[in-house]
Amino acid sequence: MRWTLKPKPSEEKIKHLAQALNVEDFVASLLIQRGIETFDAAKNFFRPSLEHLHDPYLMKDMDKAVSRIEQAIENQENIMVFGDYDVDGTTAVSLVSSYLKSHYPNIATYIPDRYAEGYGISYKGIDYADDNGISLIIALDCGIKSIDHIAYAKAKNIDFIICDHHRPGEFLPDAVAVLDPKREDCDYPYDELCGCGVGFKLIQALGRNRNETIEDLVPYLDLVATAIAADIVPITGENRVLAYFGLKVINSEPRPGIKALVHQVKKKVLDITDVVFIISPRINAAGRIKHGNHAVELLTEFDFEQAQQFASDIELYNADRKDLDKKITKEAFQQIIDNNEQDRFSTVVFQEDWHKGVIGIVASRLIETYYRPTLVFTKSGDKYAASARSVKGFDVYNALDACAEHLEQFGGHMYAAGMTLKAENYKPFKDAFEKCVESTILPEMRTPEIEIDAEIDFSDITPKLIRILKQFEPFGPQNMTPVFMTSNVKDTGYAKTLGSEDEHLRLFVKQDNSEGISSIGFGLGKKLNIAQNQNPFQIAYCISENEWNGNISTQLMLKDIRTNGRD
Repeated sequence: MRWTLKPKPSEEKIKHLAQALNVEDFVASLLIQRGIETFDAAKNFFRPSLEHLHDPYLMKDMDKAVSRIEQAIENQENIMVFGDYDVDGTTAVSLVSSYLKSHYPNIATYIPDRYAEGYGISYKGIDYADDNGISLIIALDCGIKSIDHIAYAKAKNIDFIICDHHRPGEFLPDAVAVLDPKREDCDYPYDELCGCGVGFKLIQALGRNRNETIEDLVPYLDLVATAIAADIVPITGENRVLAYFGLKVINSEPRPGIKALVHQVKKKVLDITDVVFIISPRINAAGRIKHGNHAVELLTEFDFEQAQQFASDIELYNADRKDLDKKITKEAFQQIIDNNEQDRFSTVVFQEDWHKGVIGIVASRLIETYYRPTLVFTKSGDKYAASARSVKGFDVYNALDACAEHLEQFGGHMYAAGMTLKAENYKPFKDAFEKCVESTILPEMRTPEIEIDAEIDFSDITPKLIRILKQFEPFGPQNMTPVFMTSNVKDTGYAKTLGSEDEHLRLFVKQDNSEGISSIGFGLGKKLNIAQNQNPFQIAYCISENEWNGNISTQLMLKDIRTNGRD
């Protein structure tokens, strides 16, 4: 692991903000590192307000989208809400369809089958709409590159409204409206919304025609917060406001589907990490193992007993997903060894019977051991399909674009993407991708990095600091949980490993004459010897609170430990 201490802002800025907010200098430094340099900016950061949400009509084509939907309602047209099968897509479909159904009955939903139809707008979905007299399709979390599909629908007299957040291609599809804040000609003030977030802006705009206020739409924010957490978009600006209030809904009055997923969780207040690791995988499991329709059924069900049954089914899908994940990850590791590919710049593996629903997860698992851009392929119909995951700083989307001659189609983000290719192009693509990565990846990108916000002493860890850090939530990209470093730490003699394979590390550490603090490091079991030799060492960690039998105590979540003074 590479430890990188973030550059310290200027002393003048730190002193000015610390005095304005009456906080310690290093707290002011944490805020400045996040782009918060004034009292007003800090006020907005610590006190998110629904008033900070932007006018939805600032988004290009919003007026066209609203006009077409109102026209469809007035003419009694059948409307279909179409979305991707992952968390962002299924929450977006659930949000827009349930909102429209509260005002108008002729609403259908459609989630493409991951295996039979693949990602994005499908011809099968358009044919389904045509067969059922549907004349307007609202596509969510997909469609920005579906030029041929939109033309196919138009020939059948089916209009499209696209609500997407992915990067557009050179040309936009010929839809009635294309809502995407990443459009070059869109002046919307915030371009990091997820697909469900764009869907929320659409219902926010529609709500104006019904004299609805933003408070009327707050019950939908549990879905938006779930999508923001799952899609790993920056939790800044408008996303921070949506996530903040969405978590409040999740913790107070969530929709029955989400309540059914979390009702057995013992933790009283869920944070964004809980959404990522408890709610999101279960919603995703429906589309990975069975069908994304099951997720939409769960999230739009308003009878709690029925929602519990849906949640129980999804729990089984999630258990199956975990088993497949372990099996395929093991086989992929063996393939890397068998092919003598441990020292390559990229990982590209293929097996035709790997389950398409978990190859993205497997790619992330492989990166934990071989830290490099990773693609996991499986057979999908007569083609090969893959999920790609990347490492910090490396744009895997651009790398795929550089190898596009070998691909049938691809799409995604800087850190996650999907693609298909013909079987005969697999080897040429694999070679081209390796060469592309080798020539463009920087040396430092090949080592996992821990970014440290500040070096502090244990004496700085006070109840006031913990209260302030709680107000930094919700955490996520561009507002990550602060990571601190402390030197000259010693274990008090209680160091031990935990887990079935001794993979985790439990310490009870102190610095000088401080009180001991309980610490746990997941995956750090191999570093037990550093803590046991009675020499002082350094720790990189996040500060958290541990609740046990009603008692709350400070706990350090260790990121890494190393010998004192190591570069």
